Amino acid sequence: MPIRIADNLPARHILEQERIFVMEENRALTQDIRPIRIVILNLMPDKLVTETQLLRALSNSPIQVDVELLFTMTHQSTHTPADHLTKYYRTFPEIKEEFFDGMIITGAPVEKMPFEEVDYWPELVEIMEWSKTHVYSTLHLCWGAFAGLYYHYGIQKTVLDKKVFGVFEHYKSWSRPVKLFRGFDDVFYVPHSRHAEVRREEVEKRKELRILSESEECGIYAISDLHGRQFFIMGHSEYDRDTLDKEYKRDLAAGLTDVDIPKNYYIDDDPANGPLLKWRSSATLMYTNWLNYYVYQETPFDISSIKSIRNEDLIPDRDVDRND
Repeated sequence: MPIRIADNLPARHILEQERIFVMEENRALTQDIRPIRIVILNLMPDKLVTETQLLRALSNSPIQVDVELLFTMTHQSTHTPADHLTKYYRTFPEIKEEFFDGMIITGAPVEKMPFEEVDYWPELVEIMEWSKTHVYSTLHLCWGAFAGLYYHYGIQKTVLDKKVFGVFEHYKSWSRPVKLFRGFDDVFYVPHSRHAEVRREEVEKRKELRILSESEECGIYAISDLHGRQFFIMGHSEYDRDTLDKEYKRDLAAGLTDVDIPKNYYIDDDPANGPLLKWRSSATLMYTNWLNYYVYQETPFDISSIKSIRNEDLIPDRDVDRND
């Protein structure tokens, strides 16, 4: 897919080396189509790495996508250069009058903290409330999923005694399959690195939610509302091959005493052998399905009419044309 991003964004060079079609802004302006608009609220400390991972994940569709990068004003970023944020990112006041086909809210390394103690929580609450009338479909990732479930549905996260860390087998668990997982194998793999989870009994209390995928080893992976407008993804399918490896070696170098080797990740469970990449194809398919079935095909052409859409008027999402 042609992704339109800022001409000099550092991620551009990496993506072009991978033969991913990145469209220059000037060329995009000459095309007589309405591209879909995606805004990424990047809450991760190293924003350059996360933006590259997500742009890669969004890159396998024929649809032209315009991407805006968003950061919170109420948090001082120490891992991303200030000039990078100034040049390539926008703030919420700058976009709050705009409308977007889709939104991604990333994770953040604050899982052990109560939500209200996170310094940018009030700003995030404002953004999540705004998304209900200015974004058609929102994809919440990892801590972003915990935050979204807590804000929108009152579901509290449970902090774990031991971090979920590794690559785990998952399966589809909804009795009527949905299009987010169309084309998936019966078993697929997802990396996880998190200190929290949501409990099944808490999710099942909310009739407007459904559990889409889970793992016998690490619990719930994907939850959505009934109409495909809110997705909550607990893992990190966008991760690079070496992301967990870098995290593991970082924690060892920091002298942490409770660092375990990431499960099911290294060949023969030996860090010297390097990691085995086995989640890229399912990650690509999930993001492509989201863009196609829940963003491109569902958002009205007049994007501003999102504000008048009522979920109760929408047909519940299910994959009625399933051929697997």
